[in-house]
Amino acid sequence: MTHIDRVSPTPAQEQAAFAWLSLLHDRPSAGDQLIFSQWLRADPAHAEAYAQAQVVWELSEGPAQTLAAEDDVALQGYLKAMDRPRGTQLKRWSAALALAACLLLMVSLGTGWQPQRWIDDLGADYVSAPGEIRTLTLADQSQVTLDADSAIAVDFSRGERHVQLRRGGGFFSVTHTGDPFVVAADQGEARVLGTQFEVRLQPHGAQVTVLSGRVGVKADHLGEQQILTAGQQVAYADGTAQKLHGVDSEAQLAWRQGWLTYYKSTLAEVVEDLRRYYPGRIIVLNDELAARKVSGSFPSKDPQAVLNSLQGVLGFEQHQVLGHLIILR
Repeated sequence: MTHIDRVSPTPAQEQAAFAWLSLLHDRPSAGDQLIFSQWLRADPAHAEAYAQAQVVWELSEGPAQTLAAEDDVALQGYLKAMDRPRGTQLKRWSAALALAACLLLMVSLGTGWQPQRWIDDLGADYVSAPGEIRTLTLADQSQVTLDADSAIAVDFSRGERHVQLRRGGGFFSVTHTGDPFVVAADQGEARVLGTQFEVRLQPHGAQVTVLSGRVGVKADHLGEQQILTAGQQVAYADGTAQKLHGVDSEAQLAWRQGWLTYYKSTLAEVVEDLRRYYPGRIIVLNDELAARKVSGSFPSKDPQAVLNSLQGVLGFEQHQVLGHLIILR
């Protein structure tokens, strides 16, 4: 029996394979097919790269459709927020928007473009870009450190200092003025009683972590207030708060110094954080992989290095597609 060693394609060959796969799914000409056949036969690594690309393409069909649907919703929301024509005219645009979302998905995978950010940023006063940690001083001299890819809206009128967290997370060091300082996130709010604390949006709800002082947290405007002190954390969603618990707040808030720290967190949670620092998309293709546990501290400025490190421990495969889409499987 003859043993045939498998060849390992280079990143450039993998990119070329995905480019060919995309072209061949879009009514290629006879000339395109001929050039593809020549490319495929030119190097055994080309055939291996194309076979791998086909597997990833099939596995990523579901997530790609989900992203396209999300972008479609975001595009329609953006038009509504911009007060464009509604009613029958908007309905006539619906099919076109769905198509545009699918097309723009391909652009977004290569550039990191995400229309949901448009919605968040329309009403925001301060925004941080993916990978950017930004510290700013508000009108009352309170300071806010925005985590990467975050947005807040600020309103200091009507006798209350009100901040709405629209995306991501923020660390607040509040100056005492006598006026209430409230951070709203999702349906709930954190009301300052003199403190340094973080509020972070989660896929469902939000989470509050206190570094010093006291914060009163409500899961909704009519809910019961829980008082958090230094080293305590609570999460809430859908108007219901979980039981508050103790945490290592310094470790939890180490993102301000460029570190992401985890203890028995899921890979899905880690990837969710890395997405804020990566100028594109990161997708985990299966639930079993997403549920694997991760512990350790990682530098936030290099998401790719973090994934490479986790790959060595967890043993998953990663593929980079169209520039800025990373698929884990």
